[in-house]
Amino acid sequence: MDFRDTPQEAAFRDEVRAWLTEHLTGEFAEIGGGGGPADESGWDVRLEWERLLGKDRWVGMAWPETYGGRDASIVEQVIFNEEYAKANAPARLSFFGEGLFAPTLIAYGTEEQKRRFLPRIQAVDELWCQGYSEPNAGSDLSNVQTRAVLDGDQWVINGQKVWTTFAHRSDWCFAVVRTNPDAPAHKGISYLLVPMHQPGVTVRPLRQMTGSAEFNEVFFDDARTDASNIVGERDDGWKVAMATLGFERGTAFLSQQLGFQRELADVIDAAREHGATDDANVRQRLADSWIGVQIMKYNGLRMLSSLVRKGVLGPEASIGKLYWSTWHRRLGELAMDVLGPAAEIRPGPADAPYELDQLRRIYMFSRSETIYAGASEIQKNILGERVLGLPREPR
Repeated sequence: MDFRDTPQEAAFRDEVRAWLTEHLTGEFAEIGGGGGPADESGWDVRLEWERLLGKDRWVGMAWPETYGGRDASIVEQVIFNEEYAKANAPARLSFFGEGLFAPTLIAYGTEEQKRRFLPRIQAVDELWCQGYSEPNAGSDLSNVQTRAVLDGDQWVINGQKVWTTFAHRSDWCFAVVRTNPDAPAHKGISYLLVPMHQPGVTVRPLRQMTGSAEFNEVFFDDARTDASNIVGERDDGWKVAMATLGFERGTAFLSQQLGFQRELADVIDAAREHGATDDANVRQRLADSWIGVQIMKYNGLRMLSSLVRKGVLGPEASIGKLYWSTWHRRLGELAMDVLGPAAEIRPGPADAPYELDQLRRIYMFSRSETIYAGASEIQKNILGERVLGLPREPR
């Protein structure tokens, strides 16, 4: 793959830079790009910023122009996200709607569904959450027990989802539910779109050790959605759900690597400030972390190259997920070692709301990253069994 911009790509990069220079000012610039899509800090400012992005079609830029997008190529998406991260622009809020649900809808939805939902996602008038994990169905998603029964022209839904990011902020949920309990595990599952603001939907935030509560439990007690709010065929939602996971792993790379690079720069600054760079072992670990960012970058580009050529994600997606989640956890551990005894002390006044600064948050939050979006153990099984052809793990 040639990493140099073509003249057309260079012109697009200039357009992105010019737009960011013009609009990323005032409170938008002040909030910066810390945190991530699961971070609630500066919510109102970030929501206003997201709507500004949508107005100029940077939300949904990869969609066909027919649906309001720019029909941007994979390379153009990479360029936008590179420049966005370099500019330290606010962390995006529409990840679940724009990055996961919308491409799934474009691939599997009806024309009526596309016309109904895509404009509101682009305008950031409706926010989405992902109803996949359950108390007994995390890495083993095929074990979902939330049920949906067709009652006339509506689905009636009962069950529980957990670790549902921004459920308390969302207007809609794309949920994997069981519509045929007698079918085999991967069959009898459907992909439903469920309005969150209705009787029968209860959202309970889960307070984490980081001090934030962006994850939630969601309980469905005779909640309802129209029969037409099913994506794909009834009882054949597994392939739709897997397509969403593919988009999750494919699109996350675009800005993630530069976000990690920015975090590493913060750790290096902290190491210098605390005198930790005098330690040869710390210097070696910092160098290893820098090398890791470059490995992520080139594996991500390899993944996108494969996606462009074949139209589907290859094993690079599982390699990338396993690698970055492990790398990020180690970066958090390095940050704590760099801070030394100060790592155990929460900065700020004692009576302030419990909230961690960025370095301590990396350490705490990165523990979850080896679990969500495909646990490390599952990624190892996929690579071992499906890529390397090793014997299956005993069941």
